[in-house]
Amino acid sequence: MKKLQSILKNLYLALSGYSYTNLGRLFLRLFVGIMLIQFGVRQLTYFHEIKSIFPSVLGMDSELSLIVLISIEIICSLFIMMGFMTRLMSVVPLVVMIVAEYYILSDFTQQASYMLNWQQQGYLPVMFCGIYFFLLLVGPGKISIDYFLSLHIIHTENRSEDELEEV
Repeated sequence: MKKLQSILKNLYLALSGYSYTNLGRLFLRLFVGIMLIQFGVRQLTYFHEIKSIFPSVLGMDSELSLIVLISIEIICSLFIMMGFMTRLMSVVPLVVMIVAEYYILSDFTQQASYMLNWQQQGYLPVMFCGIYFFLLLVGPGKISIDYFLSLHIIHTENRSEDELEEV
């Protein structure tokens, strides 16, 4: 019985006591990058079919709006996956997802937006917004180009690595 309690305590500590925040941030960056880049690649593949039905945004015509969106999806996804300028590159898709949510909800003028169920596309931009906001808050982690560039800058200026410690 004591042996089983010891095993369960050690298992509990291993599962709840240790934190893999940097690995978790890497996973989240790769996940959100892959999820968004596949939208960009799909839109690039079907560009000629989509450009006529894509909405015009911010005074741009629909074709230019689609080109800008594809560029944002692919470039920002690659930068986020590499962990390069992560916080800055998270702002742009966050704004894009807010605009996308606005356009999705404005399409449901006959049906109230609170009547959307989980299977409709209205929840997808909100999920992306949550992930990008989280990345803005926590940053890229230590498994990123941002961290290594920060280390390089700190070492060249003879400053302490304590400046990079997590809060």
